[in-house]
Order: sequence, then structure tokens, then C-alpha cells
Amino acid sequence: MKDFKKRYTLNATPQDVYNAMTNPQMIEIWTGEPVVMSTEPGSEFEIWDGAITGQNLEFIQDKLIVQKWFFGEEEDSIVTIRLHPDRKGTLVELHQTNIPDNAYENMVEGWDQDYFGNLRQLYE
Repeated sequence: MKDFKKRYTLNATPQDVYNAMTNPQMIEIWTGEPVVMSTEPGSEFEIWDGAITGQNLEFIQDKLIVQKWFFGEEEDSIVTIRLHPDRKGTLVELHQTNIPDNAYENMVEGWDQDYFGNLRQLYE
């Protein structure tokens, strides 16, 4: 199992980034796929038409998102996303734990291209 940490800068306010990551209608805009999302701790979510599933653990409006991502029989992965105001918009700190070794490269590529790549395009 591996961990992944990375920082991303987005050209939007923390409020806008938080909304884009938690509001189902906004997520569908930048993913182009059906989504299930709620900011209720304990609720389950699905992104990219069920390709990513898990449970929402904690939210702090415009600052923090913590989720448990499911990997089948493997241990669950914890995703922590912190949002900080930055002179360019928002600095996003991503930390994901317990990524199965065989999923690591795909997960990193997904964060860079699909997740934060799409969010960058949304705000360009």
C-alpha cells in the first residue's frame, strides 16, 4: 500500500473549488458523468458513474473534505483535501493513504489529469 501527497493550484476561490468538489450538479459539469454526492458525514458517494465509490467522513465548508474510498477487497483509502486561499486562487493539498500498489500509477494519473486537470479547465 502506498500514500500520495501533492499540491495543486486552481484559479478560483476556495468557496468555488469546494462547491465544485461537493455540489453534485457542479461535479457532473466537470466530470461529464452521473454522480452521487452529499456533504452529510456518513453518506456514500459515487463519481464517474460509479468508477470511484466511498463514504464521506468530514467536511469543513470551503476548507476540508475527508473521504474513504473503497478498493474492493483491499483496505479502504482515506482521501484528505485541504483548501487554502492563495494569491493565484486556491492551493489544494491532497493526501491519499492506503492506495493498493497495483492501482497507484493509475490513481496518480487520475488525480493529475481527470480530477484536477478537469477542475483547472473549469476555471480557465
